[in-house]
Amino acid sequence: MVADATAIDGVRVFTGDGLTEPQRVCVEGERIVTDGTPDVTVDGVGKVLLPGLIDSHMHTLGRGDLADLARWGVTTGLDMAAWPLSFVTDMRAQAGVAQILSATTPAVGPGGNHAKMPGFPADGIVTTPKEAYAFVERRVADGADYIKIVTEAAPPRGMDQATVKAIVDAAHERNLLVVAHSITTGAFRVAVEAGVDISTHAPLDAVLDDETVARMRDAGMVSSPTLTMMRGIADARAGAGLRYGYARDTVTKFHEAGIRLLVGTDANSAPGVPFAPKHGASMHDEFELMVGAGLTPVEVLRSATTLTAQTFALADRGEIAPGRRADLLLIDGDPTTDITTTRKIHGIWLAGERIR
Repeated sequence: MVADATAIDGVRVFTGDGLTEPQRVCVEGERIVTDGTPDVTVDGVGKVLLPGLIDSHMHTLGRGDLADLARWGVTTGLDMAAWPLSFVTDMRAQAGVAQILSATTPAVGPGGNHAKMPGFPADGIVTTPKEAYAFVERRVADGADYIKIVTEAAPPRGMDQATVKAIVDAAHERNLLVVAHSITTGAFRVAVEAGVDISTHAPLDAVLDDETVARMRDAGMVSSPTLTMMRGIADARAGAGLRYGYARDTVTKFHEAGIRLLVGTDANSAPGVPFAPKHGASMHDEFELMVGAGLTPVEVLRSATTLTAQTFALADRGEIAPGRRADLLLIDGDPTTDITTTRKIHGIWLAGERIR
């Protein structure tokens, strides 16, 4: 189905730094264009047009999850663990819903919680540096968009430092980014020492120390803190000494240090998990939590669009400009001053086709 040529008139456009004056935005086919003759004109007066949102950490178990993302303006999801490859291939090909990228199978230690998940692939369990290189080669063969590592437990449950470092080195040789799952301060230190590119989650056992934060800053590491998930885990395991405030205050330190922050939710629909953020809706929860950690609304919106696109080299999206993919979110109100208005959705376009 070919999407109608569309003009959105009188709308202010989010640029990554703020809003433009009211203007016309034209869409033909799947792309934003400089000008055109529209089949459909949309009144954008008093509204704000955002690039489609990008969730930098989510999981999918099926098309329904991707449809839920799209209904809330999340037009791209970065899946951080999925298998088998046939399932990932099928999800990548879904039309009319959010697009995904995927790490495919993550690297985990032999005795950690992830390795005990029902059906977890044996080829994702890595115990030595030699196995690390073979693991990365398998992910390259799968067409993984980036590499995911779980850095939670020390041996014999988790991977040792040398093995984590070997995965990072092998991935970088293949020009792949490495994302590390870390929810404790010790896991962060393992990830930093190994030279990962992106940390996902934020620690619940303590606020991350100044030295580790400085090392992350100096190395150019990026953080996707998933505060929605951290709050959910802390609430679910209140008696285990885990505190959401540690995660929030760590994000505040990241922000003050100038570490790039991305918006991610860890949205999932898996049975038996400690907390399952809702696909799409949780993105807007995350916005509010990141503002609560000290980011401005403009910074949060940038972290959900342009910065994530830049970090993951998604050159065709994350910005409203001619030639970019027409993934668009039309909002009633001004989310640059009140982040809660991102929930006031007036229109959503996926590759030029209006779905809401």
